Amino acid sequence: MNPILECKSITKKYSGFAALSDVSLTLERGRIIGLLGPNGSGKTTLIKLINGLLVPDSGIIKIAGNEPGVETKKIVSYLPEKTYLADWMNVTELIRLFEDFYADFDSKKAYEMIIDLKINPKKPLKALSKGTKEKVQLILVMSREADLYCLDEPIGGVDPASRDYILNTIINNYRENSTVLISTHLIADIEKVLDEVVFLKDGSVTLHSSVDDVRAKESKSIDSLFREVFKC
Repeated sequence: MNPILECKSITKKYSGFAALSDVSLTLERGRIIGLLGPNGSGKTTLIKLINGLLVPDSGIIKIAGNEPGVETKKIVSYLPEKTYLADWMNVTELIRLFEDFYADFDSKKAYEMIIDLKINPKKPLKALSKGTKEKVQLILVMSREADLYCLDEPIGGVDPASRDYILNTIINNYRENSTVLISTHLIADIEKVLDEVVFLKDGSVTLHSSVDDVRAKESKSIDSLFREVFKC
C-alpha cells in the first residue's frame, strides 16, 4: 500500500527566511503521528503545504500519490489552528454545510458527539465559549471518513478536563487505514495516543521515529526527550 504522505526535499521561505528547509518525510497509513516542535519550527507551514494552502518553493508533496489539489482535498480533513467557521451559523447549519460540501461526511456521527458533549445544536457559534467552538470544529473534522486528518493544535484552547474527551474522539473516529497528524506543544497530554513522532526544529526534521523505539532507545518519555532537545 502506498504511503499516505510523501514529502521530498520541501523548502518554503517567507521574505528570505526558511520556514522549512529540505524536509523529507514519509508517513504510512493507520498511524497517529505527533508533529512536535517549539513555536516557529515550521509545523503550521508544513500542515498548510499538505492542505494546498501554501505552495513549496522547491520539492514535492504527494498525498496518496497525488500532489495537493482537488483530488487530495477529498481525502484530507483539516483542522486549522484558528477557527474559520462563520459565527452567525448555528451547529445544525454547520453540520448541513459539511454534509453538502464533503461526500464523506457522516452527520449521524457528528450529532452523536454534539449530544455527548451536551452542545445545543441550535445555538449560533458566537454564543458558544472558545473551548466549545473548538470542540465543534474538531467534531466536524473528525466526522469525515478521510484518509488523512491534519490537526493543528486540537487541544490548545480547551480546558484540561476536556482534553481526554477530545483525544478519545480522535482515537475513536478515524478508520483503520487512515492517518492522523497532530501538531501540538502539549506533549504530555497527547503522548499516550501517539504511534510515531516527528520533531521539527528550525524548519528541519531532527527526529522521525516510533514512540516505542524512542522509549526503548532513550529510556525516557517523549515529553522528557522533547524538553531535553528543545531545552523547555
